[in-house]
Amino acid sequence: MKRLFLFVPLLAFVAVVILFNQNMDNDPSKLELARKDQPVPTFKLGELYNPGRELTPADLKGEPMLLNVWATWCPSCRVEHPYLLKLAREYNVPIIGLNYKDDRDAAKKWLETLQDPYRFVIFDQEGRLGLDLGVYGAPETYVIDAAGVIRYRHVGVVNEKVWRETLAPMLRNLKVANANAVEEPGS
Repeated sequence: MKRLFLFVPLLAFVAVVILFNQNMDNDPSKLELARKDQPVPTFKLGELYNPGRELTPADLKGEPMLLNVWATWCPSCRVEHPYLLKLAREYNVPIIGLNYKDDRDAAKKWLETLQDPYRFVIFDQEGRLGLDLGVYGAPETYVIDAAGVIRYRHVGVVNEKVWRETLAPMLRNLKVANANAVEEPGS
């Protein structure tokens, strides 16, 4: 019987290896989105440059857009930033920033130094909106339709591949759907 106990460490080691391998196969960019097809959660937060300007979910309606979660403490956000600038300037992609658990002055300095790809930036110092969205970390990018409904979340850096294969087709389809919805009442 005592000999059987000699195998316990070996069995524990095998179990750890199996669990490790299962987690290695998980793509973090495909984390489940609990809020898919739901409206952006209710919030009232100030704008980064103008704390007196109160932003709400109504500010995330009107056209399909990207909501990009970023912070100055996030090294991947720095990697992603030039590509967001390209999307905003070359493709006129509407991108709203959600500055997450950050310092206001550091965030303003970041955008002054690296330039600003955002139409406006929601300042979420305490991370409440991020928590309600189900943010795991930064960067994350949400696709929001014209009615303010969350359609998709990308976890990680937005780059050329992510844009071309995922985000651009999604935004294009949402714009077509929005244009058709606008035309229907008067056509």
